[in-house]
Amino acid sequence: MDSDSEDPIKIIIDTDPGQDDAVAILLALASERLEVLGITAVAGNVPLDLTEKNARKICELARKPGTRVYAGAKSPMQRPLVTAEYVHGKTGLDGPSLPEPDMPLQPLHGVDFIVETLLREPAGEITLCTLGPLTNIGLALQQAPQIADRIKQIVMMGGGFFEGGNVTPAAEFNIYVDPEAARLVFASGIPIVMMPLDVTHKVLTTRARLDRIATIGTPVARAVVELLEFFERYDEHKYGTDGGPLHDPTVIAWLLRPELFSGRYCNVEIETESPLTEGMTVTDWWQVTDRPHNALVIHEVNAEGFFDLLFEHIRKL
Repeated sequence: MDSDSEDPIKIIIDTDPGQDDAVAILLALASERLEVLGITAVAGNVPLDLTEKNARKICELARKPGTRVYAGAKSPMQRPLVTAEYVHGKTGLDGPSLPEPDMPLQPLHGVDFIVETLLREPAGEITLCTLGPLTNIGLALQQAPQIADRIKQIVMMGGGFFEGGNVTPAAEFNIYVDPEAARLVFASGIPIVMMPLDVTHKVLTTRARLDRIATIGTPVARAVVELLEFFERYDEHKYGTDGGPLHDPTVIAWLLRPELFSGRYCNVEIETESPLTEGMTVTDWWQVTDRPHNALVIHEVNAEGFFDLLFEHIRKL
């Protein structure tokens, strides 16, 4: 449970909303334990002009219009943009009818906001929560390499090892869209907690779980159910499951309740050249190389505890 006696965890959310991104943002904004310094949008699930708008829509849905939203990179560092409207719909937030946002987009570029905030705040206090391609983080590291030593940790959704990929046989979408940025991040020395498909595929939006959220009866809860009913249709068809994986909220849930998760420290390298496996997170799970550990790779989750946490927080909004 949240506790007012603990210092808040300062976070920047880097995101490409996306229905599951939206639920992650709602979870973060509902928590007294997290201080959201800003939200930076990146092109990914849909183009940047939609992801920055979607981030503002979600802040307004949560009745948090004072949250600062910044637009970041329009395209990957070295590649053309690949998007996923086939999963998220043409707006990225298909499902509910959410009004156009009134809150302003901040004038500062998202990458500049990340750099300036990390240089201004005390070192080791800010966690980056990355829910989309890592372009903004890669660009920030290029622009100001000294920020690497100032980041407390990066908690990220991306990659897969036993599960493989979801956009190619080898690659998960967030890494595949900008593997060069991901390679920079994993080589940076920043502490990384990685939420791969192996864990996100264990938190399914089953009918019973969505029905429970619906009992809350608030506009936020209704929107969450409508978002996830749209979002799950693609994965239900693909995997034949009751519900789809709820990827991005695992990032926020790990910050709030790390005891719900388990994993191990591994070396993770990013493939950027092979036509068969570009975007693959090559994870040395069995420690068969002497490459140094650079990430805590999460593999298990208490799914019921995760959905209890989500329910408790959606109810607050």
